Amino acid sequence: MTHFENSQPILRVRSMAASLEYYVNVLGFKNAHWGTELFTSVNRDHAGIYLCQGNQGAPGTWVWIGVEDVAALHEEYRTRGAKIRLPPGNYPWAYEMHIEDPDGHVLRFGSEPKPDLPFDEATF
Repeated sequence: MTHFENSQPILRVRSMAASLEYYVNVLGFKNAHWGTELFTSVNRDHAGIYLCQGNQGAPGTWVWIGVEDVAALHEEYRTRGAKIRLPPGNYPWAYEMHIEDPDGHVLRFGSEPKPDLPFDEATF
């Protein structure tokens, strides 16, 4: 069987400039050197997301991104002014928080569940 290398969602954005401002300066991603005003890739460590201005995809897409420590990331994003849609909660699948981008896309960041905390009820 063919080996899968990775997966990167493509998110439709209204304004590449506004999206790059948010993803780079607030969320800490880096813009690809080959990016244009219509299509680019933003990456942080091994996580990547394609951004496409006015084409491909639909507003309000949800994306899962696994991270080492959601609590630390929550603090980083809180101090940088990220739009925190759901603060960290403990669920059977992950310790997870939700961040919303300027186009209403939801980034679900999750790390291992906290064994010392009860599970929250998922209402999303």
